[in-house]
Order: sequence, then structure tokens, then C-alpha cells
Amino acid sequence: MSYQYHKSTVFKIIQETELVKRFFFKVPDEIPFSFSAGQFIMLNLPIASKFTNRSYSIASAPSNDNTFELAIVLNPKGLGTPYLWENIEVGSEIDVSKPLGKFVMKGPIENDICFVATGTGIAPLRSMAHHIFNNNLEHKNIYMIFGNRWAKDIIYHEEMQELAKLHPKFQYIPVLSRDSDGWTGKKGYVHPIYEEIFSDKRPATFYMCGWRDMLHEARHRLETMGYDKKSIKFESYD
Repeated sequence: MSYQYHKSTVFKIIQETELVKRFFFKVPDEIPFSFSAGQFIMLNLPIASKFTNRSYSIASAPSNDNTFELAIVLNPKGLGTPYLWENIEVGSEIDVSKPLGKFVMKGPIENDICFVATGTGIAPLRSMAHHIFNNNLEHKNIYMIFGNRWAKDIIYHEEMQELAKLHPKFQYIPVLSRDSDGWTGKKGYVHPIYEEIFSDKRPATFYMCGWRDMLHEARHRLETMGYDKKSIKFESYD
């Protein structure tokens, strides 16, 4: 599939964790660029591969200033992320596609929302959460269940904690699958967390993004609990 690309400029880079960088992009003002929370873009990279484009979910909330953020985890064995790590700095220009994808929120929020993420899969869910709060959208309970291996892997941790303080109906639940010194939060995997919260089978919409194995198991478990496929939205990134 061919995509139409526009030049964008990297105006900020944050080393979020050892393996995750946050890249901030600016698309020229004369180019129409708007996206819905949950969408992704393609980066066209000059790498030695038959497929030079790479897709990344937008981590920032929709705005009117032609900027967006990507949270990208380094895959040392890949081609795309090593190129970004080694060659992209503030001021670099990268070809960016228009926003793509149907992993978006639609209509009024009538049920509880459960976001389930692993790793950088939190990116589109973060975008959705900020979109809700930035626009004061009416909502019921919102849960952000975020699975990682180690405490050092958690991105946006302090930010999510602050959101939970500011918004009483928002609950942030990080969970680690490996022991981390001093960790007092949830341990294990994400699945028992949402199963316990929604054991009453109340109406809810689930938005999930992360490792493919997690998504497969979560969909199966939620359907076993009685949730309809239409209430389970997902995006895979591996």
C-alpha cells in the first residue's frame, strides 16, 4: 500500500526509559493535519528494507497546532527503531503519513471504560484519556490497567498518577510481571485485574493495545465473562 507523506520536524526528544524514547513532531502549518485519539501514523524511513514505512500510535491527545507525540521502544534487532535512535535528533525531518486507523472512540461515553495496555501500547490509550479530560467529556468510571515487566519499564507513570489525583473517576493500576525492589503495587499480569473489577459483568467498553499474546488472551477471557465482541476494541503493535 502506498501512502502520501509530508515532511515533519522533530522538535523535542525525551529519553523516557532505557529503551523508550518520546519523539515530538511538528507538521508544517500549511498542511492540514488532524487526528482522532487512538489513531496511528506511518513514518517513511530511509532504511535498507523492502518496506521502509513503520507504523506508530500517536501518544498525544488531538490538538490544533499540527504537533503530535510518539512513544517508541527500541528493537535492537529491527531496522526502523535503530535508525531512529542513531540518526534522529532535534531538528531532523521525517516523512509522515496522514493519521490512519479505526481504533478510536465513537459517540457519547455511556459505559465504564477499561483501558488495558502493555509496554508502549499505552500510547493510543493515553491519547484517548487526555482527549476525554481535555474536553470535559461526560464519562463514568475509567480504568487504566498497565502491564510491564519491571518498574523501570513503566512510561508515563507519574503522569498517570497525577491524572488519577485530578480525576476521581479515573483509576490508574500499574502491574508488574517481574519482581522489582520496593514495588508495592499489583504484581502478575493484567488479566486478573480487569476480571476482578468487572466480576459484576456491568456494561463496559474495553480498549486494549499491546503485545499480541496479551490481546488474544484478554479477548478470550472477556468473551468468556460474557462481554460482546462489539465492546472489545483492540490494537496490536508486535
